[in-house]
Amino acid sequence: METVAFERNIHQNTYHLTEKTLFALTDIMYEQKVEAGTFLFREGDTANKLFYIKEGHVKMLKGTSDGKEYILNMFNSGDLFGEMSSFMAISYSYNARAETDCVVGVIQQKDLEILLWQHGEIAVEFLKWTSLLNQITQSKLRDLTFHGKLGALASTLIRMSHSYGEEYKGSIRITKKMKNGELGEYIGATRESVNRMLSDLKTKGVIEQSKGFLIIHDLDHLKTICQCENCPLEICRM
Repeated sequence: METVAFERNIHQNTYHLTEKTLFALTDIMYEQKVEAGTFLFREGDTANKLFYIKEGHVKMLKGTSDGKEYILNMFNSGDLFGEMSSFMAISYSYNARAETDCVVGVIQQKDLEILLWQHGEIAVEFLKWTSLLNQITQSKLRDLTFHGKLGALASTLIRMSHSYGEEYKGSIRITKKMKNGELGEYIGATRESVNRMLSDLKTKGVIEQSKGFLIIHDLDHLKTICQCENCPLEICRM
C-alpha cells in the first residue's frame, strides 16, 4: 500500500482528523487519476463515496434554474470531501469538477462503514469533520443570502486572505490570481458587477491590484461590510 504524507496547512479541511485516522484511510482508498474538466460526480448521483485529493484542484459547483453556476467550494491537495449516509439513500445536490489534472483517493461507503465500526475514535472524528464541512457551506450560504452581492464579495475576499494571503508591506497580498468573472461565480454576480464593486473598493483604498495580484489594505472594512462574525480560520476559508 502506498504511503501518503499528510502535511497540514490552512487550505486543508481535515483539522478534526488525526494523522492516525488519515493513514488508516489510505488502507481503504483506491487511487484514481482524473483529467481536467472531468466531473467526479454530478448533481443527482448517488452520494456513497468520499474523495481525498492527493494532487490537483476540484471545484464544487451548484447550478440554478436560470442557468447561473455558483462555486460553493474549491478543494485542493490535502482536502477530503463528499457525502454519504448509512440511514438512507441520498444524492448529491451539487457537482464536483476537476479544474486541473488530479490524483484522488476514492473511499467507498461500505469500506468506510467497516472502518468506523471497528474504531470508535475514528467515528467520533468523522462526526466532527462532517460538522466542519456543514459549517463552511452554511456560512457561505449565509453571506450570499443576507448581505447582498457586496457583502458576499467582501466575505469571499476575507476567505481568500485566509486561504491564499501573505503579509505584504503591512497589507495582505492574495497569492492566488483570480479573474473577476471567477469571483462572480462565487457570489452569483456578473463580471461587470464585480468590476464595479472592486472599483469602488479601490477608490476607498480598501484594496488595490498590482501586477495581477489583489492586495487588501483594510480587512476591517471588508468585515464591516459583511458583518463578519470572526469565524475560526478552519471555517472562514475558500
